[in-house]
Amino acid sequence: MVDREKILRYFKAGGDEQLAAKLLDLADGANKSRKFRVSEFLDPHAYNVAEIIAANFENIKIESDGGFANAERVKVAYIAEDFYGTPEYGMTYFLAAWDKRYYDLSHRDVLGALMGTGCKREAVGDIVFVPEGAQFVVEKTLANYLMSNLTSIGSAPVSVSEITKEELFQKEEKIKIINATVADLRLDAVAAAGYGVSRSRMAEEIKALNVKVNWQDAKKPAQSVDVGDIISFRGRGRVEVAEVRGTTKKGRTSITLKRYI
Repeated sequence: MVDREKILRYFKAGGDEQLAAKLLDLADGANKSRKFRVSEFLDPHAYNVAEIIAANFENIKIESDGGFANAERVKVAYIAEDFYGTPEYGMTYFLAAWDKRYYDLSHRDVLGALMGTGCKREAVGDIVFVPEGAQFVVEKTLANYLMSNLTSIGSAPVSVSEITKEELFQKEEKIKIINATVADLRLDAVAAAGYGVSRSRMAEEIKALNVKVNWQDAKKPAQSVDVGDIISFRGRGRVEVAEVRGTTKKGRTSITLKRYI
């Protein structure tokens, strides 16, 4: 028997109680129906919550799909162990094309255009740039709506066409290795080194809620980070704390960061 209240108390401290409640409902629904239930798109932090929820059910397994082979945002399926069918994730795949000779668009532009049509963030998966424009994954129920309403991104006119899952590009990420020394493992110091900005600027960005740690809003500039933590700075990509190498003769901490470009 799953202790729902105990699970929700566990997640309340981190601010994930509402998310956990939704996922608990899905897992419980799969358990009772002996079939499956599928979530909205989840970021990696929310996926970790989904895994913990699944571990509390004896007869439920968890699988995921985000369309792209190495998707960051995925939908999870809670599946009853005695269900032998294939879960339907309810995703549609699109290509938005524009004339790149005249328009230079960013991930933020594409996401902003999708949100501007009324799409919720939880209904949108990854966005990947390709030679023609950008491919993206959305909830299947939005397919017809987007075909009719997504006519521009920023100032660029776009043509939107539905594509197959097999046509999705493999996401390619370039990694820049950064070796640096910091006064301590405070978030503002480490993030400043990773993004090449001043510590005071980074502290302001953290206060403005433009920085996340492990896909959760950063609490404060003095927040500690450690090996394995993922820092994301709005519009500037992600930085992973790859290694803490030790202390220099001057008492500073040597670190290695991976900047995903």
